[in-house]
Amino acid sequence: MKKILSLLLIVISCNVSNENDHYDFQTQFETSKGTETATYKQTIKFYNNLAKVYPQIKIDSIGETDSGKPLHLITLNPDKEFDFEKIRTNKRILLINNGIHPGESDGIDATMILFRDILEGNIKTPKNTVLATIPIYNVGGSLNRNSSTRTNQNGPKSYGFRGNSRNYDLNRDFIKCDTKNARTFTKIFHLVKPDVFIDNHVSNGADYQYTLTHLFTQHNKLGGGLGNYLHTEMMPKLEEKLAKKDWDITPYVNVFNNVPEKGFSQFLDSPRYSTGYTTLFNTLGMMVETHMLKPYKQRVEGTYELMKSMIEITEEDGKEISKIRKHKLTKLYESNTYGINWIVDTTKTSTLNFKGFEGEVVKSKVTGFERLKYDRKKLFTKEIDYQNYFKPSATVKIPKAYIIPQGWHNVIDLLKLNQVEMTSLKKDSTLKVESYKISNYKTRQSVYEGHYLHYAVNIEESMEEISFRKGDLIIKTNQPSIRYIIETLEPQATDSFFNWNFFDTILQQKEGFSPYVWEDKALELLESNPSLKVEFEHKKQDITEFKNSWYAQLDWLHKQSKHYEKAHLQYPVFRIL
Repeated sequence: MKKILSLLLIVISCNVSNENDHYDFQTQFETSKGTETATYKQTIKFYNNLAKVYPQIKIDSIGETDSGKPLHLITLNPDKEFDFEKIRTNKRILLINNGIHPGESDGIDATMILFRDILEGNIKTPKNTVLATIPIYNVGGSLNRNSSTRTNQNGPKSYGFRGNSRNYDLNRDFIKCDTKNARTFTKIFHLVKPDVFIDNHVSNGADYQYTLTHLFTQHNKLGGGLGNYLHTEMMPKLEEKLAKKDWDITPYVNVFNNVPEKGFSQFLDSPRYSTGYTTLFNTLGMMVETHMLKPYKQRVEGTYELMKSMIEITEEDGKEISKIRKHKLTKLYESNTYGINWIVDTTKTSTLNFKGFEGEVVKSKVTGFERLKYDRKKLFTKEIDYQNYFKPSATVKIPKAYIIPQGWHNVIDLLKLNQVEMTSLKKDSTLKVESYKISNYKTRQSVYEGHYLHYAVNIEESMEEISFRKGDLIIKTNQPSIRYIIETLEPQATDSFFNWNFFDTILQQKEGFSPYVWEDKALELLESNPSLKVEFEHKKQDITEFKNSWYAQLDWLHKQSKHYEKAHLQYPVFRIL
């Protein structure tokens, strides 16, 4: 019997060994000596094989993308627990997003190697941090492989395309969710609820000595103790850890066709961008931006080391991160106002010891005009001004709740997708609410990601008694989605649903007048309303364009009458104070 058991153990041991030996966990990046990136098929196969061998890793297919293929979520937890609600009770979660622009493939390869090295024991396994990654977010762009569209980039040999299957730039879609990719990302984000978020990119812009740059979410916008921790602790710790590994890093060089030594401002990540979106839920977010002209091998290695350092920071500061995230939410509940539309605070600057290349303006041999040219043999380190402090250009008073009529299902669906809690009116009701009338706005003349964005919105506020119907939705602000609710429903916010054209039907007047009919009624209106007649005559004297346009005069009078429709320019989301 003992001999049979011994033989059985040997057979089982050999089978396990053979199974492990069967899988080659060398990546395409490594076998090509740092010149190639994995295809979509190779990437998913790699993680599937890891999951077959190591029970500490799990691969899930979650939701759809515009390509028809699912979005994958890979989770690495040494405890083999993959229920995120249970994970959150005693661990932090770091979510890594890769391939949002598949031509910027550094993170795809670096994360594959990172997960493998943790599982194989080549680097220290995090004890209190669970790693999750979307291996390739823009699946359609990854499948659209080529070797020429990244004009400015030094490798890899071939790569995916920036636009997704419907040619959307996914890093402009987090608020509006025009794509299936973005809607599935939202599901994943609220499933995972990460404490820290990393989005891996490759930069465009100036030339300089650094391989690595970081683009943390703007710390003033993040706000309070959370923003302060990001600015004074997390960012400096990352820089220090990388310096010890002989990796220089600097803030993202936010210039275009100019020299960095003139100074530049921090990039402002509004909620259309990944880290701007994750900030709405008090997640500590950053983008990695490797430099496009550095060799591909060097860029991937730098991304790998940066992610290792961020894991170390999350491990070391995990309890503090949990504490300040919770405290930030409490402070939001206690706040009376909320800042929107952030601008550079020109009264404050930081100084960077910047390592660059000398640039000069010379005559172009192509156009004959002046052009910028860098000389990589002329290195320098200079102190430059860095504007990384922002302030809100406007604030809103936080209401107790918003109320939105049930017919606006396009907006309601996105609120629900983002786990916004709401209740339905149980009966027809008349409520006293604050109402917004859109008094003025501007619209971009060029299309931007499928939209003609509004901006410079002005509103007129008034308190009114409004009748609502059974089933209309009340959205209280005292909930974890408070920032998301305000940023999307306040029409003046940069990436509000109003600015993204969700409410454009209110901007078009549906009923009008025939001048020959309205002429007589307008006369009756003026004769029965002396004060209106005085205002009308003053307006004709004071405004030349009004004076010279019979139609403008009739239209203005129509808008002062009972015949003018209430829906025109009436913002259909109301505030309960």
